[in-house]
This record gives sequence, C-alpha cells and structure tokens, in this order.
Amino acid sequence: MSRQLKKWQGWLLFLGAMVIVFVLGLLCSSLLERRAEVVSVFNNRRTPMTDSIVAQNEKFAEDFPHEYETWSMTEDTSFVSKYNSSQEQDALAQHPLMVILWDGYAFSRDYNTPRGHRHCIEDLRKILRTGSPGVDGQKDMQPGTCWTCKGPDVPRLMREKGKNAFYAAKWSDWGSEVMNSVGCSDCHDARTMDLKPARPALYEAWARAGKDVRKASHQEMRSLVCAQCHTEYYFEKGTNYLKFPQDKGLTCEDAEAYYDSIGFYDYIHPLSHAKILKAQHPGYEIFKQGIHGQRGLSCADCHMPYIQDGGVKYTDHHIMSPLAHIDRTCQTCHRQDAETLRKNVYERQEKVLEVRAKVEKELSTAHIEAAFAWKKGANEKEMAAALADIRKSQWRWDYAVASHGASFHAPQEVTRLLSDALYYAGQARLSIAKVLARHGYSGEVPIPDLSTKEKAQKYIGLDMGKLRQQKKEFLDTIVPKWIETARKNKRFITQPI
Repeated sequence: MSRQLKKWQGWLLFLGAMVIVFVLGLLCSSLLERRAEVVSVFNNRRTPMTDSIVAQNEKFAEDFPHEYETWSMTEDTSFVSKYNSSQEQDALAQHPLMVILWDGYAFSRDYNTPRGHRHCIEDLRKILRTGSPGVDGQKDMQPGTCWTCKGPDVPRLMREKGKNAFYAAKWSDWGSEVMNSVGCSDCHDARTMDLKPARPALYEAWARAGKDVRKASHQEMRSLVCAQCHTEYYFEKGTNYLKFPQDKGLTCEDAEAYYDSIGFYDYIHPLSHAKILKAQHPGYEIFKQGIHGQRGLSCADCHMPYIQDGGVKYTDHHIMSPLAHIDRTCQTCHRQDAETLRKNVYERQEKVLEVRAKVEKELSTAHIEAAFAWKKGANEKEMAAALADIRKSQWRWDYAVASHGASFHAPQEVTRLLSDALYYAGQARLSIAKVLARHGYSGEVPIPDLSTKEKAQKYIGLDMGKLRQQKKEFLDTIVPKWIETARKNKRFITQPI
C-alpha cells in the first residue's frame, strides 16, 4: 500500500511538473511574441521617420497608438485634487499678495495654474503676460525665447533659423510657426524613438559642468527629457539666449551664487527698488533634493506609469498628478492604502502653504515699507542691507512656490527655503525700521487693503480693463492670421487647440 501511494505521488509530481513546464513555455512564447511584436513595430514602421525632429505629433499615431492616445488625453482637465488639480485656476486670485511681489514684472498681470501639455500653446497666447502686437500700438512684451518649451516646432525652428536667431527674435515672429503642442519629438528621436532631449540649454549646462547628457542612463533620461523644460532658467541680457544657472550646482543657493557672480537680476521692483530674481519653475532641481529623487526615481516613474494592455506594456503619456492613479504610481512601492497616501500628500501641502502665507505677508509688507522709506528721504547706502535681504527672501520664496509639485517633491527642502525667506523678510523690515527712525519716523507704515487680486493690481497701477481688451483684440485678429499662415505652410495636420 505504501509503495502504491508513493508511485501515485510520483506520477502526480511528474504530471504537475509537466503542466508547469507547459505553462512556462506558453508564457515564454507569449513574451517572445510580444517582444518580437515591439521590435517589429520599430523595424517595420508604417510611417518611418528620416528626420530626428518631426513636429506634427499625429504622424506618430499609427505606429504608436497607445502612446499617442494617452498623450492626447493631456487635453483632459477633469482631474480634481485638494490643491493641484488639472483645471486652470487663477493663482493671483488665490494669493493676491503675489501681485505686490511681482510689481514691475508681467506676472503681476496674470498667472494661472498649469494645464496639460495639449494646452500649452493656447495658454501662452491668451495669458496677459505675452504681448499683443499690432493692437493699440502695444509692442511685444516678451522675446521669441518664451516659445522655447512649447512644442516640437521649436527645435525645428532652431535648426532651420539657428539658435541665436531663434532667441533674438520677437515673440510675435514665431506666432505662425509654433503650432504643435509639446509632443513626441520633444522627448524622442523620431527615427529611433530613443529618449533624447530636443533643446540645447540642457546639453550646454551639463557641458559647462563637465558632463555629457548623451551618456546619461536610460533611467536618468526619463527625467532629463522633463528637465529640459521643467527647470530654472534665465535669458542673457541683450541676446535673450536661454541658459540654465547650474554651473555651481542644483540647489537654490547654488543658482543664487551664480546669478550674484554675474550681477544678474530679472527686474527692479518699483516699490522697494530691490533687484529681483524671478524663479522659473525649478521642478527638476527641487525634485533632486527630495527623497524620491535621491533614491533614483525618475519623473516618468510617477507621472508616466506603465500600463498593461493584454500582453502589451507601455508608458502612459497622459502626464498628470500621481494622485490620479495611486494604484499605478505610489502603490508600486508603498503598501499603504490609497486614502492614506493621498492624505499624506495633502498634509505636506498644507504645512508648506501655511509657511508660504506668512512669507507672502511679511515680504509684501517689506516692499511697501521700503517704498515708504524712499519717500521719507532714505538713500541707497541706508537701504542697501534691506534691499539685499528682500532679494534673498523673494528668491527663496519664488524658488519654492514656482516649482510645480514642490511641496510633494521635497517638502523639507521647500519648508527650509520658505523659512529662510521669512527670516530674510523680517531682517529687511528691521533694517527699514531703523532707516525710518533715522529720518524721524517711528510709527507703523500704512499698509493698503490687498485682500483681493483686483485691489492689489489697482494699488500698483495696472489698468486691467485695458489689458484685457487689448488681449481680446489680439486673440480675435492676430491669432487667426497666425493659424491661417501656418495652415498654408502645412505646419500642422489637424486644427490646433
């Protein structure tokens, strides 16, 4: 009986092993088939590309339907989160004191939260920061450089016209050229689909630091294609050549030290007369200071997670908040439930916003008090220390708040920067109080009601009605001409947004 049982067990094990081998064989065959299918797509593309830059994103749709379909979904603005949703929101209405901080700079006119990549050209055209050429005599407010990150037409133009010519042009010069929103050739070599940043500033910044972008690993490239745009930059005076201030490192203080070494400033504040640095969404730099960046994650790991469709695995090109798909983003590493993870993010955002509000109140007050001191007869020598502290404070505040998702990417670093900003703003106010005392004034400086965007804009002298009317005329008359010219020149395939 014992021998029969053992014989039966042996056959059972043998048959079980055969089943397992058969299943594994099917799995391997499926994997090889899918791999061959992927290789076949690249080697037998229906629309092969002979150029590394192909501006019309639709030309990639047939060969890469999953990626193209999800990329098209960046037009969707339905995602809602507690703080950073995908809808366009008026940031100045939410934080009116930013109007005071940006007095003398176009951001005091209009500043909205970002939408998906499919909207980037439309949003740039309609924002009140861009000029309205040919309307009421208004000239371009911005140079052609402002188009740099708005789509694959830009690297095409740089190659056709030359980098220097592209940067030196007026913003309106490229209005009929930049028609295809951020897409395939911004991040991929169209011939091979290898990840490849398309803009020169990143390569130039790395070269100055003794590094070569082309030698970066694939995982690094999954962030660098984002870092070519989501980063701090500035325009060189006179040429408007775009550069990244990364020569001394990737921290806020490193960039500040670089700017100080070349005597750079973006504008002089009309109230305080401080030479202000305007941060330009240093998302990559902030990300590198956070725990996810330090652990080697890439931007794509959280913003472009993989999707499994049957046997096909592809990257989701609907770039958006990781909170939209926690099961495919956060929970690939973290074992907590989705609601706990979402709550953790909100808590970090709330703490950062609490400190941010204090900084904006203290810093805007410093600007107004400085203006009061000038009116009371203060001189440049007396005000030097206060203006230096205002510059330091505003740089740290702007660096922290201008970076999209900073309170999640690196909450400790952002809180540190805002805390330093609060300190420098306080020091500036103390210096101004001493200056005022020397000029015989010891009372409180009168502060106007700045509780709304409208009140703040009126205080700094903006005629918002006129600006909006000029923009409406521009959108109604100039932009349609741009689109018609582009259509004649075959710059796009379908009607742009």
